[in-house]
Amino acid sequence: MTGSVKMDRKLARSVARRRLKGLRATQVVALVFLGIILLGTVLLALPVASRDGVSCGLRPALFTATSATCVTGLVLFDTFTQWSGFGQVVIISLIQIGGLGFMSIATLFVFLFRRKVGLKQRMVMAQALSLNDMGDVVRLQKWVLVGSFTVEAVGAGILILRFLPEHGIWTALKWGVFHSVSAFCNAGFDIFGCITPGASLMEFSSDPVVLLTLSALVIVGGLGFLVWQEVLTRPRRLSVYARLVLIMTGLLLALGTLGIALAEWDNPMTIGPMTTADKLLNCFFQSVTSRTAGFAAVDQALLTDAGKGITMMLMLVGGSSGSTAGGVKTVTMVVLLLFLWSRARGKSTVCVFRRTIPAGRVMDAMTIFALVVGLAVGGAVFISATGPVSFTDGLFETVSALATVGVTAGVTGRLSIAAQLMIILYMYFGRVGILTLSLGFLMGDEAEERFRYASTDLLIG
Repeated sequence: MTGSVKMDRKLARSVARRRLKGLRATQVVALVFLGIILLGTVLLALPVASRDGVSCGLRPALFTATSATCVTGLVLFDTFTQWSGFGQVVIISLIQIGGLGFMSIATLFVFLFRRKVGLKQRMVMAQALSLNDMGDVVRLQKWVLVGSFTVEAVGAGILILRFLPEHGIWTALKWGVFHSVSAFCNAGFDIFGCITPGASLMEFSSDPVVLLTLSALVIVGGLGFLVWQEVLTRPRRLSVYARLVLIMTGLLLALGTLGIALAEWDNPMTIGPMTTADKLLNCFFQSVTSRTAGFAAVDQALLTDAGKGITMMLMLVGGSSGSTAGGVKTVTMVVLLLFLWSRARGKSTVCVFRRTIPAGRVMDAMTIFALVVGLAVGGAVFISATGPVSFTDGLFETVSALATVGVTAGVTGRLSIAAQLMIILYMYFGRVGILTLSLGFLMGDEAEERFRYASTDLLIG
């Protein structure tokens, strides 16, 4: 009997190993992210993680761990008020791992111990960085690690110097490091609750050093690792992709600032009472943070309907592929807009900078956009049907979760249990990647088209 049990265990381990080896890179990324979230849940559910020494429970811990790992920023509790020093360390660790990608952290140890990176690891690294191929992926991974820690260190240094005179060395050090990592990873978590719980950055709405430093970190983190490399190594020979990212980022920042200014300039509940300089500063910061950062210098619940609409559009676009940001991504939106422009002019191909965009890429962009919008609207209906939340605020919440932004109209804590679980799934879905999940799990085996039906003509429009 003992020998039979041992044989069964060996057989089970052998089958498990074969199944793990057979997983695609997309599946590995999704499953490891899930494992990190579950580990974070266990740690945050410990009594030592809560400030009062009492466990918060599994559901709040799962919500917070998912939000941190998926660098979203939606929270059920104020981070400083609820979590102890241990809990805050767990959260910022999850943010760092989730923001850079678990493969970046794993590769750091590979480099430190001078291990070789195998083919399987290269495939997973390419998938985690949203790359189409494995060429130079190890060198790019080094750029990611060195560049990320350097930018975070510079941002932390500026914030430490800003907070030091008023709050002392320990608080300045803690605030500087935590918020630099949170901003660069586009997470939006803050620990300013010791000033005003739940107020995010509202206490610093007139502080250009804090807002502009965090804005710079958010923008750099949202550009994408591949774009960094090109800008730093060959600024005069940028690829079509890098040019599109930089142009779209600049347009979104400028148009977002202008749109928020038009919507909120005279709103007495947000920026209306501020000076002109502070109004412009906060309009710019709102444009930046809405692109997946999650910080709030003004109360999002008090925005006008137009302000909420503009914020949701910015959230929907998000940052760039291979970055710490979420959303449908800047180039995805560019491809979609170029496609609509081409079709409106009667053209069958999509071109930009004297290059033709493959039809498959156009279909990918349309699929991602349709999925995100459909899930956002459906989720908003579900939220408004299961709790005391309006459809507009529910849509604000679902777009924020899917785009891994983290700004909220103040309804996160009032969501029903079912709605909270849905938001957890949305945050995970948004971070791991809708297309990645679709290809990795729903299409695990590529199905060949063995036959075709006869064509038919339909009236469209």
